[in-house]
Amino acid sequence: MHVRRISIADLAADPVIGGGGDLFGTGAAVSIPVTLVDLDARVPVDVLDRAVARAQSADTVLVGISSGPVAAELRPLTEALDLTVAPTADHRSVVGADDLAGDVESLVTAFVDALARCPQASLVAAQVVRVAEPLGPVAAIDVESLGYSTLQGGAEYGSWLEERRALGRPLPPPPATEPVLLAREGEVLRITLNRPERRNAYGTSLRDALVEALRIAVLDDSVEHVVIDGAGSSFCAGGDLDEFGHMPDATTAHLIRTRGGAGRLVAELADRVEVRLHGHCVGAGIEIPAFARRVVAAPDTRIRLPEVSMGLIPGAGGTASVPRRIGRWRALYLFVTGAELDAGQALRWGLVDEIA
Repeated sequence: MHVRRISIADLAADPVIGGGGDLFGTGAAVSIPVTLVDLDARVPVDVLDRAVARAQSADTVLVGISSGPVAAELRPLTEALDLTVAPTADHRSVVGADDLAGDVESLVTAFVDALARCPQASLVAAQVVRVAEPLGPVAAIDVESLGYSTLQGGAEYGSWLEERRALGRPLPPPPATEPVLLAREGEVLRITLNRPERRNAYGTSLRDALVEALRIAVLDDSVEHVVIDGAGSSFCAGGDLDEFGHMPDATTAHLIRTRGGAGRLVAELADRVEVRLHGHCVGAGIEIPAFARRVVAAPDTRIRLPEVSMGLIPGAGGTASVPRRIGRWRALYLFVTGAELDAGQALRWGLVDEIA
């Protein structure tokens, strides 16, 4: 995959950035889905203003690169770009190399390489987080699901699903016990994800049981505090991969994701919800908790969002919930690379509120 590297002045002057001229190659294949923007050189204010305007309407993913601290006057540009990588970060539009124990070039390379493997999913992820940024949770979840549905018809997800089906794994067995446990203590409702044999994967049975549990708090104002935790070694290992590809049709899947999922209810109840994470928190295992007012992580918490590598985007509300906590820029880095965050880094970025 060819990667362009341009200056701020080039960005300001290049009409192709917002015109689609370089996005597609032969047969409408995505040709240049990412452009790197060198932020080291200073430019006049009028040039910077034009660069910001170009960035806001770009067709490719724009990644700013700075060899040192990003100058304060470049803040409007870093906010307009999809992502900026610098040695250190003083704003959530910037991923600091020191945040992720790397250097600028290695982090940019990791992002570009991951994007090259799934350019369609990466582009849709960037588009969705931009569009959803000013929206409320319900509308943002709808936008996410529409993007997810689009990608389900794409070649990237199709290839992943074909490889998965080649493993010959059957549908998961019905839960041997209640998939969600409830305990009421006065004003507190405790909801425990209870499929430890599947690391509390967010499959159909657990999802439906969690939704029913959350509806108790929606209907009962005497529930002043909801605590959600998970049994076993992990809070939630994400969507149950053995169920992927088994929905009857894309329309039904969209309606279930948006109207039958837990993310919307946690967003509605956010001020009353505390989620306690531990172990692996993958995909839905962080997307749904990120809607809550308070998220507490055990020291062994490991967070990852791998959906783009499957040719998809987060589908349990993550493009709505995660950016609201850490910004769309850092969120896009996590979505595209699938990079793992430990509890300490999640706390520094604001993805969790406490380690305990």
